[in-house]
Amino acid sequence: MSGHSQFKNIMYRKGAQDARKAKVFSKISREITVSIKEAGSDPESNARLRSALLSARSENMPKDNVDRIIKKALGGEVGAEYQNVRYEGYGPGGVAIIVEGLTDNKNRTAPEIRSIFSKFGGSLGEFNSVSFQFDRVGYISYKKETADEEKMFEAALEAGANNMICDENFEITCSIEQLSSVRDSLIKKFGDPLEAKVTWLPKNTISIDGEVAKTLFRLIESLEDNDDVQSVVANYEIPEGFSIPHS
Repeated sequence: MSGHSQFKNIMYRKGAQDARKAKVFSKISREITVSIKEAGSDPESNARLRSALLSARSENMPKDNVDRIIKKALGGEVGAEYQNVRYEGYGPGGVAIIVEGLTDNKNRTAPEIRSIFSKFGGSLGEFNSVSFQFDRVGYISYKKETADEEKMFEAALEAGANNMICDENFEITCSIEQLSSVRDSLIKKFGDPLEAKVTWLPKNTISIDGEVAKTLFRLIESLEDNDDVQSVVANYEIPEGFSIPHS
């Protein structure tokens, strides 16, 4: 249960993300709303909602804001109807990219995503043109100061996790079916994680650096800045010693 992190794709932007709380809150709000409309307001039986609420706490989203969003979703107020969307394509260096989002207008979102790919030398592909290079997994992360690495490792293994990486954070992966039980077991021992969600794990990675890496990071940043985009995952790996550019 060790190795190079496959989830670094947004870590270099953390400083910029902290300066964009309004955008982050908006995306979490959208996720909470959709998850409640899909499966109700009980986080114990609605894994997607529980993940969204964990994200809200991790981002220090005010509880009043969260309560207001839940009340609005339960009240059935007329508003935008969001759809789950997924886009797949390739970026600089042949890096495979999966973009997931929530949109109230596919006719607006698809051209925007295609334009971003093209602007940075990438290309948007057909549905399922890239996803075969990834596994769908459960993902849980904790700050490194939460516990001793060996203690976190043993707890994750005992809970049923498949892998743990110690990078910027503890990054734990498991099967989708085990996500709820692994998450709940770790919460009992260590409290709420930074994230607990279903995501994509690359089967293989492509090593990038230099101008290719810089262009790829600008592409990922532009995708994440799009209001309709909830997550971006890519199958790249950064060589040891490469300085990640900050925007």
